[in-house]
Amino acid sequence: MTRTPSFRISSFCTSAFRLSAVLISTCLLLATAATAQETTSTKIFPYQTHVEHLDNGLQVVLIPMSSNGLVAYWTIVRTGARDEYEPGRTGFAHFFEHMMFRGTEKYPSTAYDDMVTKIGADANAFTSDDLTAYYLNIAAEDLETVMEIESDRFLNLSYPKDLFQTEAGAVYGEYRKNKTSPFFVLFEETLKAAYTTHTYGHTAMGYEEDIQQMPNLFDYSKTFFGRYYRPENAVLVIVGDIEVETTRQLVKDYYSDWEAGYVPPKVPVEPPQTQERRISLTYPGRTLPLLLMAYKADAFDAQDVTQAGARLLCDLGFGETSDIYKKLVLDEQLVEFISAEYDPSRDPGLVTIVSRIKDEERVDDVIAEIDRTVTQLQQQPPDPKRLADLKSRLKYGFLMNLDTPANVMSNLVRLIAVTGDITTIDDLYRTFDKVTAEDVQQAAQKYLVTEQRTVAVLRGDS
Repeated sequence: MTRTPSFRISSFCTSAFRLSAVLISTCLLLATAATAQETTSTKIFPYQTHVEHLDNGLQVVLIPMSSNGLVAYWTIVRTGARDEYEPGRTGFAHFFEHMMFRGTEKYPSTAYDDMVTKIGADANAFTSDDLTAYYLNIAAEDLETVMEIESDRFLNLSYPKDLFQTEAGAVYGEYRKNKTSPFFVLFEETLKAAYTTHTYGHTAMGYEEDIQQMPNLFDYSKTFFGRYYRPENAVLVIVGDIEVETTRQLVKDYYSDWEAGYVPPKVPVEPPQTQERRISLTYPGRTLPLLLMAYKADAFDAQDVTQAGARLLCDLGFGETSDIYKKLVLDEQLVEFISAEYDPSRDPGLVTIVSRIKDEERVDDVIAEIDRTVTQLQQQPPDPKRLADLKSRLKYGFLMNLDTPANVMSNLVRLIAVTGDITTIDDLYRTFDKVTAEDVQQAAQKYLVTEQRTVAVLRGDS
């Protein structure tokens, strides 16, 4: 069974805000949009949602949809790299992504894997800065079976010391494998430089020295699991061909015994950045130069118009229809790509601009071109028609990518993890609708500030 590599790498991960969409029929698109309009003029998410909390604090979100007998079953633990605030103890959120597949007394790992294989399910997990998510794509007829084995591992995970040490070694092996990627090195070192205090300063993999010591921290692993793997810190989302009342009762039957006891992390506050930071990195191998600019930004707020403007700014300023993309990628062919991203985060995050440059001697020229683009965004609002077209593409691209339960969850998981509230998606798109060209300009003035950025350049050593 494959496991998803886990590290925070903004511009290369699937995002709820990407404009890419699967190619489905125009009829489905129109039907989806019509459904949304019938529900309410300000609601974009087209499916009815049923949300409740069990007595132990577990939030349950049920989303019935016609899906040819398919169901997406997601358990979102709202713990990631952010929660690892204790010195020398990074990497444990990602470690438990692995350990949760090691089974319980009732269903050891071999029994769990056999059951997943028998029903033909697709099971996997991933960890990032703000979450750890476990998911299975299944047939509706297997829902209770999956609920039994999933609830069991969250309620009754158990592992001996030798198995813990074996898995800790495997995690270090995964870290070393990721370290062979120049993109990983770039983002890992940029985060270290950008954050001096907050836990966003390390990737979901953790610091290498901490991962090396992990096999000696068996007792600590138990406390980590006991603090964070509690029902108040999790959201169970089930999407697809389900009967709501039957599913709701199954959830109560299988999850009501999960004991509460979540202990919030003592996440330190990052002090304001008042001076630009620059780092130069050498990759032990061959690579074209990589450039990453990381500007300090705010924690996610779906109703903040300026923040929404910053998300639109990323595409307007650096997307495939932007002037800089046309100049550097298409006309001059100086860079392989350039893009910008502002992912939602629980605490103040980053607006990132990333590029891979074809000519070793032209790195400074690319930085200067980005600076000119930033200045233009700050001094002049974007064309209102371009902005309107982008908002339209964003909305309908989102709708087009809700055709299967799995795609629904790929678009919702991060927002649910960051906010704990599925209604955030409607709030966000209502806010996008309000954004004016002047709001985008104000966003550039607020967030794309030289004194609040970290600039990293990575070059190969050969």
